[in-house]
Amino acid sequence: MIHLDYRDPRPIYEQVAQRITELVLAGALPAHEKLPSVRQLAMELSINPNTIQRSYQLLEQNGVIYSHQGRGSFVSENFDTLKQQKRSSLLKSLEQIARDALCLDIPQQELTDRISQIYTGGKA
Repeated sequence: MIHLDYRDPRPIYEQVAQRITELVLAGALPAHEKLPSVRQLAMELSINPNTIQRSYQLLEQNGVIYSHQGRGSFVSENFDTLKQQKRSSLLKSLEQIARDALCLDIPQQELTDRISQIYTGGKA
């Protein structure tokens, strides 16, 4: 379900939050699905429960999950809104990448070839 990369410079709690967000966006975690408890997920990943708690707090702030006192954390039903926000952010990043590539004289075809390789599963 969740794999951590200890070589990734991002904090572990951000990696966990990102992976859960990806699972929600992909539909692997449907709306109102109960997430593992903080303690249970911490044991599965062999990390501190405080790290999972921080991930869940970040996910709740971002609207990915909601919590019920004493019942646990659940996937929010507003993942369509989340998906739109993520899409908008990604397209904005892509615009900046295209501008940077233009400044570095990277041909448009090289960028589109790289993107096509990613979509088809080839090495970039």
